[in-house]
Amino acid sequence: MATTAPTESTGPTAPTDSIASTHSTAPATPPSGAAHVIADDAEALSVAAGLAVAFRPGAAERDARRRLPRGELDRLSASGLLGITVPRAHGGAEVSAATLAEVVRLLATADPSLAQIPQSHFVYINVLRAQGSSRQREFFFREVLAGRRFGNAQSEAGTRHVQDIRTRLEPTGDGYVLTGAKHYSTGALFADWIPVLARGAGDKLHVAYVPRDAPGVTVVDDWDGMGQRTTASGTVRLADVAVPADRVVPHHLTFEGPQLHGAVAQLLHAAIDTGIARGALTEAAEFVRTQSRPWFESGFDTAAEDPLLVQRFGELELRVRAAHALLETAARAVDTATARLTDDTAAEASVAVAAAKAYAGETAVETGSALFEVAGTRAALDGLNLHRHWRDARTHTLHDPARWKVQHLGRYALNGTRPPRHGLL
Repeated sequence: MATTAPTESTGPTAPTDSIASTHSTAPATPPSGAAHVIADDAEALSVAAGLAVAFRPGAAERDARRRLPRGELDRLSASGLLGITVPRAHGGAEVSAATLAEVVRLLATADPSLAQIPQSHFVYINVLRAQGSSRQREFFFREVLAGRRFGNAQSEAGTRHVQDIRTRLEPTGDGYVLTGAKHYSTGALFADWIPVLARGAGDKLHVAYVPRDAPGVTVVDDWDGMGQRTTASGTVRLADVAVPADRVVPHHLTFEGPQLHGAVAQLLHAAIDTGIARGALTEAAEFVRTQSRPWFESGFDTAAEDPLLVQRFGELELRVRAAHALLETAARAVDTATARLTDDTAAEASVAVAAAKAYAGETAVETGSALFEVAGTRAALDGLNLHRHWRDARTHTLHDPARWKVQHLGRYALNGTRPPRHGLL
């Protein structure tokens, strides 16, 4: 799933990176077809914080009913957040990786599905930045700044492994024809453009950007995961789809030198997991403060005074803060490598992101589970839908195995072995 809500705090002073509980400062949805253009990093963070506040109250209901967040996505597009990585030379804010990761983390504290839907959008903007021609960049960056969304069609089911891509891009007289089937296509159902990963001449990887409504393109809403339920990470079928030559990008060239394709993509996944963890812990604290009963042996009148619960919250807060700190460190490494891209800086960025992703995944799953441990039996009532935090964490952290990130961390630490350039690190 390429990638693939708490209530507001009313209690004591919240941790420094906890969920904002102020009124929304997000822009109102402008008329159809118009999108705000965000000026800089500070505005991007402010808008993201406001949208998180606006999206949080409906997250549990959207998950429970699997109500797809079309209106919320339109508001996200209109806010200008989806254009923040467009280069300044093309009219965008070109925010840092640190800002982009924080934007995604903030959205994930409110609704992890909403945070995951644009993950591929940002990844395929980067593909254009890396390998798009000047005309392709000019055209597509203008589309993005106007509020158009990219989905994705990259993963395939039933093949030998994740890099066994069988979708074909065959040349015709004046362009190409695209044929295949994709799964876990997060964002495709809501997209204006669907970037399709395919193999062309010489079995080389290319990305074909096709309109969502192009003849031969079918998007099926058949995602039925237990978590991240409203990402609509379903199937895309491509039946002899005609693709003009100027809509095809030679993605294989990205991996012939030092690159940050995988590091940026994985950084955003780590941001989603870190946001899930913070969202779960905030809602756990709210529940314990307002609804949990104290254990009779504690001798206190409220559960929030139980020293054993206080200790457990301290342990969980430590984990969530550590995940956030690793995320910030990884984002800074990506920014450093972006400014001076070499094999060494790219490797350091990939390793830092791998550490952040592995730790954030563990933390999100642990916090989503610990919510019930600290809140007690009543928290397990199905109607409260508190289990969405664990379901979202468990589902999203299946995107790619953390054990291989730890393996590459070990190789780097022990032998100085740089991680491979396969796009998943």
